[in-house]
Amino acid sequence: MDRKLLEEQLRALPLVQYEFFPTDTLVFTPRVRTVCEMECPQYGKSWACPPGVGTVEKCRARCLAYPEGLLIVTMTEVEDIADITATLATREDHEEITREVHRMLLDQGAEVYVLSTESCAICEHCSYPEAPCRHPDRMYPCVESHGILVTELGERFGLPFQAGGNIVTWFSLLLYR
Repeated sequence: MDRKLLEEQLRALPLVQYEFFPTDTLVFTPRVRTVCEMECPQYGKSWACPPGVGTVEKCRARCLAYPEGLLIVTMTEVEDIADITATLATREDHEEITREVHRMLLDQGAEVYVLSTESCAICEHCSYPEAPCRHPDRMYPCVESHGILVTELGERFGLPFQAGGNIVTWFSLLLYR
């Protein structure tokens, strides 16, 4: 992989930060999944969310099969951070950047596994659990769905999970080999 070319391409994007890291430094914990189960309305409704993504141990094994990782971060200001509809409306811009970085890695011949902010919104109605995912090549499971402690990863690179004020911070992980 031509990392110099990739970094040139990344610098041209509206990213707040990007960081390369070895995937064996990721912290996995079932506690993150508890938040999914207790607080997320998508729990049990999508192949991109638990339990559809598999156990934390299966997710960990899947992630560690890719030795390298790339964290990308965007931030967006909203009028009122408490307005969840307005906050979530900014997610699509981050997802488009994630798709673009995914294409960059694929163009360099990498095999990539992407985790992002989605509970997947490709299909109007997810096939879960009656049938397999219709678009596994386009579906990016949520980082937290895999039990990854994204707050630790952000702090490691000097990025607070919550930037304060009306700033929304979005994280994606692109794991590759």
